[in-house]
Amino acid sequence: MSTLKKLYNEKIKAELEKEFAIPNKMLIPGLTKITISVGAGEAAKDAKLLQNISDTISMIAGQRAVITEAKKSVAGFKVRAGMKAGVKVTLRGAKMYNFLEKLIGLALPKVKDFRGLPRNGFDGYGNYNFGLNEQLIFPEVNYDDVMRIHGMNINIATTAKCDKEAMALLTHLGFPFAKGK
Repeated sequence: MSTLKKLYNEKIKAELEKEFAIPNKMLIPGLTKITISVGAGEAAKDAKLLQNISDTISMIAGQRAVITEAKKSVAGFKVRAGMKAGVKVTLRGAKMYNFLEKLIGLALPKVKDFRGLPRNGFDGYGNYNFGLNEQLIFPEVNYDDVMRIHGMNINIATTAKCDKEAMALLTHLGFPFAKGK
């Protein structure tokens, strides 16, 4: 069991139950899944570059990434239904907690001029989204193997009923949020 999950089970659950006066232990906010996605853009036309992005995200996540396809045609973006559109991976369970430990402890401190994660990434239903500008902050990524630097979107889905509960959960887990509102 990862140390973050152990911390959640032993300390954070009790703190959240007390903080929000939750009557039932099943209503305590927890993590459901983490989705990492990369929009391919121009890389969609280059199969080798798209495969390189997929391999990089797979190394970062510790689980094989899926190459997604466009669901419908959009003429303004020169996209046809069925074209390769991006890469995504969904993490649950132990792999989710391992990725979260790596993200909080190793990757985010390596971000240049990092002042914390934005607080406005909550969607109103207890889920949090944020983006990273480059994949090189993760220790698994070898600079020589990267064909192009790309960013990624990370979505953290929780069982929290509102943004306030989700913010408290992520803060207790160690997320470095920016100071301010």
